[in-house]
Amino acid sequence: MPEDALHPTRSVRIPLDEVVVRASRSSGPGGQHANVTASRIEVSFDVAASASLSDAQKQRVISRSGPVVRAVAQDARSQTRNRELALRRLEERLGRALHVARPRTATKPTKGSRHRRLEAKSKRGAVKRDRRRPNGED
Repeated sequence: MPEDALHPTRSVRIPLDEVVVRASRSSGPGGQHANVTASRIEVSFDVAASASLSDAQKQRVISRSGPVVRAVAQDARSQTRNRELALRRLEERLGRALHVARPRTATKPTKGSRHRRLEAKSKRGAVKRDRRRPNGED
């Protein structure tokens, strides 16, 4: 995990001084150790107050994840490991919120596929035509 910034996408860099890190008592693993250490880490990022995101990026994140993006980690016994996990989770959430889907480009059927489709239709029509009652006999 980088120590100076989060990189949710290639072009976006969020300094860690914009991220609020809080520690509290964990309910996760650790036995009696968990009762005396603040190993649960919650990181939060205020999107509206960020100077590292453009207005369009802020709107995208707010519409997908809300005005404050949070991540919590209490998986490990170590506070430093939980801090790394929480920051990675925050980075992933911001990356998903900032992702812009590539627009779909419309394609046309190839000449061969059009030909095969019309051939199949004519064969199916011939099968149905052969099932009909002959016209001359009643």
